[in-house]
Amino acid sequence: MTPPRFLEPLGDGLWAVDTGFHRDRFDAAYLVVESGRAAFIDTGTARAVPRLLEALDAVGVARSAVDWIIPTHVHLDHAGGVGQLAQALPGAQVLVHPRGLRHLVDPTALWAGALAIYGQAQMDRAYGPLQPVPAGRVRATADDEVVTLAGRPLRFAHTPGHCLHHHCVWDERTRGWFTGDNFGMAYPEFVVAGRPFIFPTTTPVQFDPPAMVASIRRLLARSPECMYLTHYGRIAGVADCAARLEAMLADVLAAVESVAVAVGREERHATLVEALATLHARRAREFGVVLPPDRIHALLRDDMDLNAAGIEVWLDRRARRGTGQPAV
Repeated sequence: MTPPRFLEPLGDGLWAVDTGFHRDRFDAAYLVVESGRAAFIDTGTARAVPRLLEALDAVGVARSAVDWIIPTHVHLDHAGGVGQLAQALPGAQVLVHPRGLRHLVDPTALWAGALAIYGQAQMDRAYGPLQPVPAGRVRATADDEVVTLAGRPLRFAHTPGHCLHHHCVWDERTRGWFTGDNFGMAYPEFVVAGRPFIFPTTTPVQFDPPAMVASIRRLLARSPECMYLTHYGRIAGVADCAARLEAMLADVLAAVESVAVAVGREERHATLVEALATLHARRAREFGVVLPPDRIHALLRDDMDLNAAGIEVWLDRRARRGTGQPAV
């Protein structure tokens, strides 16, 4: 059987499933198979569930053989499909960070928060409805906990920075982390000579720069050979990527500081979006990305809007606390 175009074999029982969110190869769910048993790490949105089920069929795994559904956090591009997938896989248990559990059992607040950001039309088009997970089928992970998939250990690390309800998953077999959003984004369109152009994701509402750096360094402490990014795919050269990711985060914060003191609140969001887009486009060109400038900006546009919104929340939170500039 020829695998569907959205299913990429990675070896060692791993497949990346392109969920189709926004564009091709932007949002990945990962299928892990060991001795005929399976787990999904991240699910994409509710719109992605048919692809996840088709992926099982393509690799010859029965729906009854899926043991775990593991969202790295409950943002909808990572976990919007958890409820529907759990309904289709009645033997699977959902594992989530403790702070995210209540949002999977009752997604009302999760939906309302996303609706406030995206609007009804975008929610209907891109995300689809949220299905609650029965309380008896979801449990919280503990930091440094290990679960097994047919004897294959998967270890959890609670990793704040992108958000408070984030955990990453360590696969000892491949010495790789499933990083969700805490090891940045790397567009396939920006790869240069096999090297990813990596940058942080700072979306609302719990972005915390020092915590993000601490989490990146915690992931590095295991000397990983690769990272499995939701946005997008497996990347190698981890130490180099981490150094560039931290440098890019520092560049972002420096740009934000200059904007924050230069414009009023009414102008702030648009100015931040433009500053972030300009910075990322310049760094991409310096990295060697040769796409036309308008194509670079088009690819960055939505993420820069979301990143700016997250930075604004962080700026306001910092101002309320009366803190100075964070050490990064």
